[in-house]
Amino acid sequence: MARRVAIQMDPLESINPHSDTTLLLGIEAIRRGYEVYTYLVSNLTFHAGEITARAHAVHLKNDPKDYFTIHKEVTLNLREMDVILMRQDPPFDMAYITATHLLEMLHPKPLVVNDPAAVRNAPEKLFMFRYPEFVPPTLITRDMAAIEAFLKAHGKIVLKPLYGYAGLSVFSMEQGDTNLHALLEMLLSSFKEPIIAQRFLPEIKSMDKRIIVIDGKVSAVMGRVPAKGDIRANMRAGGTGVKVEATERDLAIGGKVGRDLAERGILLAGLDVIGEYLTEINVTCPTGLVKSNAIYGLTQERTVWDAIEKRLQTARQG
Repeated sequence: MARRVAIQMDPLESINPHSDTTLLLGIEAIRRGYEVYTYLVSNLTFHAGEITARAHAVHLKNDPKDYFTIHKEVTLNLREMDVILMRQDPPFDMAYITATHLLEMLHPKPLVVNDPAAVRNAPEKLFMFRYPEFVPPTLITRDMAAIEAFLKAHGKIVLKPLYGYAGLSVFSMEQGDTNLHALLEMLLSSFKEPIIAQRFLPEIKSMDKRIIVIDGKVSAVMGRVPAKGDIRANMRAGGTGVKVEATERDLAIGGKVGRDLAERGILLAGLDVIGEYLTEINVTCPTGLVKSNAIYGLTQERTVWDAIEKRLQTARQG
């Protein structure tokens, strides 16, 4: 009987087939002989101790003009899968958290990647504070006076929502800018959670880096150049991936954080670094494999699946 993988993701028709990491992982699963199903998080159901999903068997191809074929809808008992890939995009909200609780109930079979409890307990802009030696001066608060004092202390800062993603609602602010109060009012009214203020790191004007970590090891370090006139280097915000030489600091950050994540069941992560500083640990739906593969001639999707299958083998032997 063929092994089966279910991918919890966004609608296939909504992804970018030229750069989507989830698509790449799905194609590799098919290459290895898995039956692949996709479903939306909104199609999860818990009843009588079982977790099911309305899903579709799919065939995925490395052809941006014709990259998927969807077969008829089926109801999957997720406990009968071999692997579940949790790959839907943030926001990291209560719907996302609820999905992690549901998938956590399936433990120890099937293998869920990344581990849902670990994802829930590693918010991307908070988990990094476990590594204070790598993190820039940062403030997390809803207190406008505290943000004003932080700005005065550092002269220029970046403001962003604590659970934001893809570079959305990220702003830089200098001391004396008359837009500060209006911007803070907008952020605080748009988001219920605290916001993040970080000392502005001037290196972002030219580039940040994405360190891709697979099963605890640094797999690639890719530079990301922001679009002209922008401080956001995220690919979705117009950033461009470029080849860079990994520094000792990059490897130290990736090595220490990566080992900790792997022990928690997070097999694929993307660490964002500006200059010498770690600014985010992406574990919900890490991206960047397609571009870094192209830059460095890698096949990181195979490395990810090798790590998954190693864990499956260990579980069978246990």
